[in-house]
Amino acid sequence: MAVKIGIIGCGGIAHAHGDGYKAIPDEAVLTACCDIDVAKAEAYAKEYGIPHWYASCEEMLANEELDACDVCTWNSAHAPCVIAALNAGCHTMCEKPMALNAKEAQTMLDAAKRNGKLLMVGFVRRHGDDAKAALKLVKDGDLGQVYYVKAQYLRRCGFPGGWFGDKSRSGGGPLIDLGVHVIDLSRYIMGCPKPVSVYGVTNDLMGDRWDLRISSWESHTVVDKPIFDVENLALAMIRFDNGAVLQLETSFNLNIKEDYGAVSIYGDKAGLDLNDFELHTVIGGRNADVKLLGGNNFDFARDMHREMRNFVRSLQGKEECVAPAEDGVTLMKILDAVYQSAATGEAVAID
Repeated sequence: MAVKIGIIGCGGIAHAHGDGYKAIPDEAVLTACCDIDVAKAEAYAKEYGIPHWYASCEEMLANEELDACDVCTWNSAHAPCVIAALNAGCHTMCEKPMALNAKEAQTMLDAAKRNGKLLMVGFVRRHGDDAKAALKLVKDGDLGQVYYVKAQYLRRCGFPGGWFGDKSRSGGGPLIDLGVHVIDLSRYIMGCPKPVSVYGVTNDLMGDRWDLRISSWESHTVVDKPIFDVENLALAMIRFDNGAVLQLETSFNLNIKEDYGAVSIYGDKAGLDLNDFELHTVIGGRNADVKLLGGNNFDFARDMHREMRNFVRSLQGKEECVAPAEDGVTLMKILDAVYQSAATGEAVAID
């Protein structure tokens, strides 16, 4: 029997989630949706053939018999909506970042455990062919001991507008919006080692560059002039308990030629660049660059579909959850530490 799902928050990312569920009609059915902008909820319901729409998650949960909920709100609403859904007996998917901070994230995980329900985090990059192939290379020892990872997610003029620059709703700027993707992807490929310390720097010198925006990513929240009280640039060095170090660079607005994202993984046997999926190593006593064939890419639409399918099958016990809430809590601890380090100028230890 298909899982009955309610969507909480009907903005931009909710369409990617909705498309994922519509791709598995025998396994999932969108039964209801809600948004504080009820007109947006109604439009979303009509687009996806959803019979009922509401102005709040509380109203939806009180009137619908749902198996699961999918939270696609702005970040500050993640924790209250997720906890409400879990308390109503629904397995829950939460779009990244999991919460505004680690304390909120832990309350969400606690609610999932208390109610005996699955809580999954929307780390879509884990579902890519590149992540799967890189993880196998690391597990099989083809890179040797991984000691350094470099992760970048940079835009030239790519502030999305809307609520993304309002710290009260977003929790931060590119670190919590973009950096979260590549930090989690890097840690996932490394085998999820425990972070132990962070040194971070943030900068807001460039501002929002709203009049110069060129990114295809734009908030569905319409405003004349968005608030921008978050960082524009975040840099971090994250040390793990296995000795490996992750270097992060992320920005909404940076004076570069074009938007750029990359993850490079370095071991004592070989290095791996995820963008072209090429190994840099030594063969027969000579330096060699080895292009690995096959499907080794990330495709947003395809992998969002995989994410929704994994959520549905995980709550049914048919698959292992690829992105459990525990990893979301760990990620929030890293982000908290970056912001704290940037504010104090000192390295921050993570418990």
